[in-house]
Amino acid sequence: MDFVLVHGAWYAGWSWREVAEALREQGHEVHVVEQLPSGGPDPAAFGDVAADVAHVRDVIDGLDRDVVLVGHSYGGIVVGELSDHPRVRHSVFLSAFRPRRGENLLDIRSPHPQEWIVPREDGTLHVTDDYALARKVLAPDLDETAFAGVHGQRHAHAAVTFTQPATEPERTHPVTYVVCERDEAIFPVDQEKMAAEADHVLRLDAPHLAPLTHPREVADLLAGTR
Repeated sequence: MDFVLVHGAWYAGWSWREVAEALREQGHEVHVVEQLPSGGPDPAAFGDVAADVAHVRDVIDGLDRDVVLVGHSYGGIVVGELSDHPRVRHSVFLSAFRPRRGENLLDIRSPHPQEWIVPREDGTLHVTDDYALARKVLAPDLDETAFAGVHGQRHAHAAVTFTQPATEPERTHPVTYVVCERDEAIFPVDQEKMAAEADHVLRLDAPHLAPLTHPREVADLLAGTR
């Protein structure tokens, strides 16, 4: 089975490293999207949802076989826009945004009493410099040293991606939604709403950055998709 893995905002393909390794150990082909334009060197100038979708479409079009397309967090926005791609045979949303047609990310994100996303005047969004808050929201399962490495690799993300409405093309394949039950970034109650119209709903006892905290469990769930 071939997988294409799409990362979320502020991070990059490295966040899937251990999941990809586990899937390859099981005999699967894995193609990791290394960097979406919305998080590239100049995200405010070159990154929006359309650019991210085009980038992932190019990855899929360059492969020889059909794929299972997987999006984590913001990556779900991109995956949803490719729901009519003829080479995608299954879409998986891992603790991911899945807007309906006309909705944008801000419409469906969880309300936070203590905001952890920081906008800047250059048109980008950043994860807070408050280390303790970021760890609580994203990956409390990682010890402080491990999370420091993760936190140190974060980068800017194009703010416009949070306000662009979904087109939600007519999907041509099954959808699985994986709810992370201890997620403090996208609350489980909000994930359940986005999972309501999925063909399959799975649940994982994990925080938001499940690809980093529970890579083998994520890999096993993905390997079970058909």
